[in-house]
Amino acid sequence: MRAKLNWTLVAAAVALVACGKKEEASISSDPGAPLVIKIGHVGATSGAVAHLGKDNENGARLAIDELNAARLKIGEQVARFELLAEDDAADPKQATAAAQKLTDANVNGVVGHLTSGATLPSSQIYNDAGIPQITPSSTNPKYTRQGFQGAFRLVADDVQQGGALGRYAVQTLKAKTVAVIDDRTAYGQGLADEFEKAAVAAGAQLVAHEYTNDKAIDFNAILTTLKAKQPDVIFFGGMDSVGGPMLRQMRALGFDSKFVGGDGLCTSEMINLSANALGDEEVFCVEAGGVDGEEVAINDKFRTDFKTKYGVEVQAYAGYAYDGVKLLAAAMQAAASSDPVKYLPALKAIKYQGASGNVEFDEKGDRKNAALTLYTFKAGQRLKLAVIR
Repeated sequence: MRAKLNWTLVAAAVALVACGKKEEASISSDPGAPLVIKIGHVGATSGAVAHLGKDNENGARLAIDELNAARLKIGEQVARFELLAEDDAADPKQATAAAQKLTDANVNGVVGHLTSGATLPSSQIYNDAGIPQITPSSTNPKYTRQGFQGAFRLVADDVQQGGALGRYAVQTLKAKTVAVIDDRTAYGQGLADEFEKAAVAAGAQLVAHEYTNDKAIDFNAILTTLKAKQPDVIFFGGMDSVGGPMLRQMRALGFDSKFVGGDGLCTSEMINLSANALGDEEVFCVEAGGVDGEEVAINDKFRTDFKTKYGVEVQAYAGYAYDGVKLLAAAMQAAASSDPVKYLPALKAIKYQGASGNVEFDEKGDRKNAALTLYTFKAGQRLKLAVIR
């Protein structure tokens, strides 16, 4: 009697043979063929902060183009870098969908996301997939405090930003009373809380803490409440898309308070969004980064190359996204591998001179000695006050 075939086992055996042949074909492919390396980038390229998301994406794309032009070698193979760009619209749900799409595409590393509210939920997905993630702009401290081995940040966090601004408001602007408004996002609320703690610790009285959201356009109710309290400084935790219109409404209501915010307000677009409401040395902000000394020349070259390629000035974080891509490539080159497991130790130990200055990471993945740059606005232009570390 003929034995009955187990078709499930036959199918599995055929699949294994086919898989083996596929692997064999890959190994015996043209040795001169480039090693394709996929780098993911995610930012808000639609919505209210699309100008910042596109800024980051353009910085990452410039780095990709330069790497390909240089014919960088990873091990013995010339690498061809590809940028897989996704839009998260600064929305947590869309951010996790974008992260899953990139992990399914087997990217070798990720630069992003733009906002903390998008970075935090997506970081779990990248961690579970073993994919290193470098955020060029997210500042919520929680990101690098989750214990994820592949999480890195290129800018100062909210503790540093908010603390510096709180002390500056009291010690330099001589504020005796402060009011705080935040947009309830992971970025805005975290930054506002840190400002509040530092300002109060420095001796200021908190007269109010109000709330809005990152899509609001009418602030008259909040501002009317604050006007009666006459704070010396109003701090806003949020982005320029909300801060600009808020400042216009403040001035329309006759406020003479100084307006202070984090890096979300320290953008070129803030000048347009606030129209003629900026005044001279009435608005102060801090950028989570900055260069000085020998670093300035490298940053200037990046900005020139960026404007030549795209026809626009850098908005805010493009240099950090650019460095993020270059850091991934440098770690791969040092490890002679694009495999995240193999190049991750090199990324952790990296010492790199980039467009945003010298880069080294601490044990959490935060940038060591991260700089902050204080700015004000005068005559319709952003004016640099100081780089602090």
